[in-house]
Amino acid sequence: MKLYIIGAGPGDPDLITVKGLKLLQQADVVMYTDSLVNEELIAKAKPEAEILKSSGMELVEMVGIIVDRLKQGKMVVRVHTGDPAMFGATMEQIALLRKENIGYEIIPGVSSVFASAAAVGAELTIPDLTQTVILTRAEGRTPVPELEKLRDLAAHHCTIALFLSATLIKKVVSEFMEAGWNEETPVAVVQRATWPDQLIVRTTVGKLEEDMRSHGIRSHAMILAGWALDPEIHGKEEYRSKLYDKSFTHRFRRGVKP
Repeated sequence: MKLYIIGAGPGDPDLITVKGLKLLQQADVVMYTDSLVNEELIAKAKPEAEILKSSGMELVEMVGIIVDRLKQGKMVVRVHTGDPAMFGATMEQIALLRKENIGYEIIPGVSSVFASAAAVGAELTIPDLTQTVILTRAEGRTPVPELEKLRDLAAHHCTIALFLSATLIKKVVSEFMEAGWNEETPVAVVQRATWPDQLIVRTTVGKLEEDMRSHGIRSHAMILAGWALDPEIHGKEEYRSKLYDKSFTHRFRRGVKP
């Protein structure tokens, strides 16, 4: 017996992997996060499949249903938004499945952080500017470990991607400023990345709170911050990679010195 945990991607039903789609179409039972996963994707399941919405379920109930269907010999898929590895609450489900001697396979998906970067045309790592991306969230009702406070992570002055933080913008701005960020540091906010009603707001750390409020953004938003989000950064020669520099030698090409 094995449960398939499938990353559905950020919203666009075409952004599921080929493997994930094949498993979805073969499944006898599809349990999905109905508050986040696109219904158009779930509609691709076979007509006779049992479709179960999980938003109103608690953990033991949800896993109990999965175990019951698997023990009936049915093929079950659990569909999560984005990629299951990021804030997916999958390991707690797996822990209960293991107690029932049930295996699992995780099919990765497109995370909202990368869908958002694509939506704004950004490369999150820029040579000689930043080579690090921190994926995190602001501290709210759920605490973060003491060594992972946003102000401490932001002290690296690299690209920061914030999940689950749209209602905590005052705190986000405060911690960025405590970490020494410039008010003019670029920020891109993408609400409902890849959905038909996707909204992109380009702003700065100093104007972030005002712009989030004026656009009414309080949920389903990815916040990308750092100088890699400067829309003009890609045209600046000092930040070009060595990979395509004609003077740079690598395994496949000998560089030509000026």
